[in-house]
Amino acid sequence: MTQSDVAWRGHDDPGRIDRALIEIGQSGMEAQGASITAAYATAWSLDASDAWRTRTVDISAHGAGWMRSLALIRDENDHWTAVTQMHGDADLPPAGLADPGSVDGALDCDIALCPATNTMPIRRLGLLNGNVQETSLVMAWIEVPSLRVFRSDQVYAASMPGRVRFRSASGDFHAELTVDSDGIVIDYPGLATRFGRP
Repeated sequence: MTQSDVAWRGHDDPGRIDRALIEIGQSGMEAQGASITAAYATAWSLDASDAWRTRTVDISAHGAGWMRSLALIRDENDHWTAVTQMHGDADLPPAGLADPGSVDGALDCDIALCPATNTMPIRRLGLLNGNVQETSLVMAWIEVPSLRVFRSDQVYAASMPGRVRFRSASGDFHAELTVDSDGIVIDYPGLATRFGRP
């Protein structure tokens, strides 16, 4: 098992700092992390030790006068359930599954603005060595700071070692990610760049 302590600074918001402690084993990963912005902070943990498929993700968000939390769980039939708590007035949509059946079949969670959650599909699809054709995936995408969960159709591919092409299925977003030998994002154009220790 390898352990990486990584941090990213936002491109879209240079004041946003994300940090994650990622433990990678032979068949998956577990991770804990946090994000701090001027308006809110989040803390999360995930278990993707089932062949790089997300088992659970727990995330909380806190702002001035409010907090909310989400526990998202995938069962053996790839059905997702959510448990939420909300306190205070955040003027945000309710946390939880916006359309519960829409994310059935998803194998991954994707925490918005969080580069750590790209690692699971990168490793599961074998993208580290390059030369992998486009593969379509369904994600349980977690909006922050609302913690509302949507279906997100995404496409991953790799053309060369250390580079992963990622786009939305609709084609309205695309990026080429630079990743390290563990599949952890170094640079995500438009979102964040890793800093500190490599």
